[in-house]
Amino acid sequence: MRIYGNRLLKTLSGDLTRPTSAKVREALFNIWQGKIDGCLWLDLCAGNGTMGAEALCRGATEVIGIERYSKACFIINENWQNLANIEQQFQVIRGDIIKELKSLKRKEFDLIYFDPPYHSDVYQPVLEIISQGKILADQGEIAVEHNPKLWPAKEIQGLKICRKKNYGNTTLTFYQHFHEHNL
Repeated sequence: MRIYGNRLLKTLSGDLTRPTSAKVREALFNIWQGKIDGCLWLDLCAGNGTMGAEALCRGATEVIGIERYSKACFIINENWQNLANIEQQFQVIRGDIIKELKSLKRKEFDLIYFDPPYHSDVYQPVLEIISQGKILADQGEIAVEHNPKLWPAKEIQGLKICRKKNYGNTTLTFYQHFHEHNL
């Protein structure tokens, strides 16, 4: 697989992970183009780590990925190590997304990309953890990749939907913090 700057990434064979399509990946990075350089990026259900790799290539200061499959974590770590420059930091965390996300409350991420398996039941609990903790920076944004027929995005207490973009069977739903003083 190739990403920004025509860089080649290793990918995991088989169907343990579902990479984000090139069309959706390009769209997301066009939407966030002015926000990536210098950001703190969180890649949830990182899969092959393509989104975090692209964030590193576009200047993210730090990228953290959470993935449950050890083989995928090995590939992600190898890819990110080959892409990161000396000023960038990255970490790949292997484990259950809900458990690991709760332990990240000490960080505030500028951009969060959340792409679980489409049939997963983690959408709601993960977004609730993010809305209740200090995981998303005040001006930060979350992009959730999903199939709207399997998980219809909805507002979460503390998070508001700020935009939706459809790409065939895939939708990107973007969330930001909702503050009472924004009314």
